[in-house]
Amino acid sequence: MKFTRRIAVATAAASLAVSASLVTAPAMASAQPTDLPPSTGTTSAAATSSSRLVDLLSTMGPSPEGSNDLGCVPSPEHPRPVVLVHGTGSGMMQTWPIVAPQLADLGYCVYALNYGGAKALFDPETTIWGVTDIEESGMEVRDFVEAVLEHTGTDKVDLVGHSQGGMLARQYLKFEGGANPADPALNKVENLVMLGATNHGTSFNGLQQLYGALAILGLTNGRDIVAQLLFAGTNLGVAGQQQLIGSRTLTTLNSGSETMPGITYTSIATRHDEIVTPPEGSFLEPGVDAEVHNKWVQDVCPTSPANHSTMLMLPESLYLVKSALDPAYAAAHEAPCAAPEADASE
Repeated sequence: MKFTRRIAVATAAASLAVSASLVTAPAMASAQPTDLPPSTGTTSAAATSSSRLVDLLSTMGPSPEGSNDLGCVPSPEHPRPVVLVHGTGSGMMQTWPIVAPQLADLGYCVYALNYGGAKALFDPETTIWGVTDIEESGMEVRDFVEAVLEHTGTDKVDLVGHSQGGMLARQYLKFEGGANPADPALNKVENLVMLGATNHGTSFNGLQQLYGALAILGLTNGRDIVAQLLFAGTNLGVAGQQQLIGSRTLTTLNSGSETMPGITYTSIATRHDEIVTPPEGSFLEPGVDAEVHNKWVQDVCPTSPANHSTMLMLPESLYLVKSALDPAYAAAHEAPCAAPEADASE
């Protein structure tokens, strides 16, 4: 019997505090240190000078390997920095320990942020990320992207978002200046690649019923203190409420066109997603002058076990991320599908 892949996936999943674990377990959190992660690349004038990016990173704690190298210079092969946007209740360290170094090894300048921080209810020394008001978090993404553009001297970035990070990136594009519908040439983003994005909401394994009760009580506007306290007990915060199917935030985000002109969207979903329910809720309808690619991981590798968490680490889902960022990658590499494992009863 073949257990290597199964054990590897289970071990890696246990090391990641991502949205899938938040429904039943306390959120992992990142403390806020005062030191920046050391740069591992060639030092540039931009890296040694004071910048908004340096100031922002100083408030976010440690960075995953391969990200936030202030000396990285975008190359002709990969001229746009890649900005990684984590999901609900999980910071950049927990979400991107595999994605960030793999993209950096391919020659990308990779940047990651923590957003939506709130003090843990029973541990005020700890910050839980991705749980505050999504509209405010969209402003944090805006400020971070602006700082990356300023620091690198580039005109556009590519965004990669997991779970809330995917729909939050859309919030930034639509309402915080990431896209310019009047003149798409002025867009701040070229590609948005999403993994298990909560684009059309989720029931969060039954919390949709709680949302229905809150709606009857008139507590579903995403800001009411009673609703905040109720969702605090789930480790999902206000952001969790705002991602439930039918929320005001999602209704506003998806009204009119779901996409913005001039942006290429790739939404990667897995049929085994236990958080985005139903899983096809990750997919988008293309609007005018937008390019949309909705992809199942299982369309590439039919036997893939990828779920909401493990799609951040399995080769087949990361192959789709790399191919979305650079179509030449797909042309030069075959999808890394594992052979089906023998049944444990054999």
